[in-house]
Amino acid sequence: MTAYLAVALAALIAAGLTLYSGFGLGTLLLPVFALFFPAEMAVVATAMVHGANNVFKVSLLGRQADREVVLKFGLPAIGSAILGALALGWFAQSDSSLTIEVNEKVFSEITPVKLTIGLLMIGFALFELVPRFSDLEFDRRYLPLGGVLSGFFGGLSGHQGALRSAFLAKTGLTTERFVASNAAIGFLVDLTRISVYVALFTAAGGHVSDFSGWPLVITGAVSAFAGVLLGKRYLHKVKMTSIQTLVGVLLFGVGVALVTGVL
Repeated sequence: MTAYLAVALAALIAAGLTLYSGFGLGTLLLPVFALFFPAEMAVVATAMVHGANNVFKVSLLGRQADREVVLKFGLPAIGSAILGALALGWFAQSDSSLTIEVNEKVFSEITPVKLTIGLLMIGFALFELVPRFSDLEFDRRYLPLGGVLSGFFGGLSGHQGALRSAFLAKTGLTTERFVASNAAIGFLVDLTRISVYVALFTAAGGHVSDFSGWPLVITGAVSAFAGVLLGKRYLHKVKMTSIQTLVGVLLFGVGVALVTGVL
């Protein structure tokens, strides 16, 4: 019951707030899923909820998306998302681990995927917590570069929204077009990486029915839908600086836990 409540609350709150910021659902939901799943499966579960949420947002606002921005940013993002997802699969299949010993006693073992995702989470936490980084904006001509970077990290760890929003923030889009374009690009990346995750899982001899986290994923998706509806109606006046701080602190804490082997 604790798991369902934690996932539902995280998805509800984050989805409502991310409607305007363009990021936050994946960054907030991944640490929650990481409490109940292995790191690589937490990324997959988060991707499923994130993808379902983007489908919902596109169904509401998709017509207002800027086609030029979606194509210039989204197409490079799709290609690099495939590479990121393949990298995640490689890390997940690796049997190597870093063992930490204290006085000849094994303290913890850190797998490559935990180390990589943990470092990424710490990096993105700093990206959101340090004003010098959180205020970064990029010119429209750098949209393809932004697509490559956010797509790769989206495929590897699910962290794509912060970079995507930073690049899209200076494209002259209205609020509605910004939200719609963000959702459309996010959907393209989610569709791509989920397809690669499923292909890798199947190639490794697994089956979709073997995944035991469906109830939590469905809980997260339904809660995210409710969050989007609430966000659209009530939460647009919330200051994102405080939300960024909350997400950054949580990311940093769980990232450190993954890097040190606590999780």
